[in-house]
Amino acid sequence: MQKPHDASLMHDQVWEARLLASTRRREIMHRLVTDGYVEAKALADELNVDASTIRRDLDALERAGQAQRTHGGARPAPGATAKLPYTMKEGERLDEKAAIGIAAAAHVRDGQTVILDSGSTTYEVARALRNHKELTVITNDLRIAKYVAETPGMRLLVTGGELLGSVFTLVGEHAIAFLSDYTADWAFLGADAVDLEAGITNMNTLEVPLKRAMLTAAANCFVVADSSKFGRRALAKVAGLDEISGVITDSDLAPVNARRFGDSIIHAEPAAHSSLATPAPRTAGR
Repeated sequence: MQKPHDASLMHDQVWEARLLASTRRREIMHRLVTDGYVEAKALADELNVDASTIRRDLDALERAGQAQRTHGGARPAPGATAKLPYTMKEGERLDEKAAIGIAAAAHVRDGQTVILDSGSTTYEVARALRNHKELTVITNDLRIAKYVAETPGMRLLVTGGELLGSVFTLVGEHAIAFLSDYTADWAFLGADAVDLEAGITNMNTLEVPLKRAMLTAAANCFVVADSSKFGRRALAKVAGLDEISGVITDSDLAPVNARRFGDSIIHAEPAAHSSLATPAPRTAGR
């Protein structure tokens, strides 16, 4: 009979393995999109894992429609982005993202209009808003749109546009034009990277004009990003830190790093993903 301690240890090991795989595959996708090709043996050496592990990673990326296997490596599939598909991000820093969602939702009052950018962290913002009343939600994320559509008491507006890969994101001129006709109280943007000097940056350039349109349409704009995104720079600049109301992140961001950002950082208290509860809303100025 398995002891409770053994079961807990096994659960922790499985969880850690998922996080490591997700981080590794994100790096592989970054190299695929940036370099146009990856060699399995070189990846195994550089990432300090067995060649069989890299083969499994490449197989998983191929099944997700993000990569095409070649002899000894892989190249990006048509339309591939550096973002991992939702199916490959399940279980990734869920508690941290849930806490960020709660902290973001606490700024929103009943009856307001909220723009939600695409992403797994903004999805948690949508979940945390579920107990608010008479909200209008504008989004370019089909997964968020489905959640909001199934939540009573919310009005849903979807930007339209072209579907981007396997990340359920709508982009393009139609989406940008759609946003130009609306104003919102809040926008919550996702980010691939947050840096003190480079600001908010993103790997996929197709998303940047739409993120800028969201920022312009909202009276207040927060970036929601877990602590793993800090101290990094991605390809394309979205906004400077002086253009947004702040960055909401989890409590794992080291204090020495947080202090460098001054008042731009809002720390979310730890929260259990499985028992998400939305606090009473409050207001905050830009």
